[in-house]
Amino acid sequence: MPQGTSGGAPEAHAAWTPDGETAPRISEEAVINAIAQVYDPEIPVNIYELGLIYAIELGEDGLVKVEMTLTTPSCPSAQELPSQVEEMVRTVPGVGDVSVEVVWDPPWDPSRMSEDARLALNMY
Repeated sequence: MPQGTSGGAPEAHAAWTPDGETAPRISEEAVINAIAQVYDPEIPVNIYELGLIYAIELGEDGLVKVEMTLTTPSCPSAQELPSQVEEMVRTVPGVGDVSVEVVWDPPWDPSRMSEDARLALNMY
């Protein structure tokens, strides 16, 4: 199952806007919900449930860092999936900037999928 930023409840952080107002707090749940809108074009399951998201960091300045992987290094969606993740995370209120890094360690394998993903793909 994908891992968040810590073992406990995620902390939301406020970001300052240019006019000095406090921007909405960013929650890890809101970021996850945004990422869950991104689907692998070859698999009818969102990339969060597939276990492609390894870490989410919420910065105090509205920066969101996402570490993700792909099912294989030769994935045909290697360029589009990280861009789609960045685009969707930017829709979360309070997000100032987004950094998406593709990592290969640990390598993805089907054991990272959620129970729902396994059921959807008949891999139980």
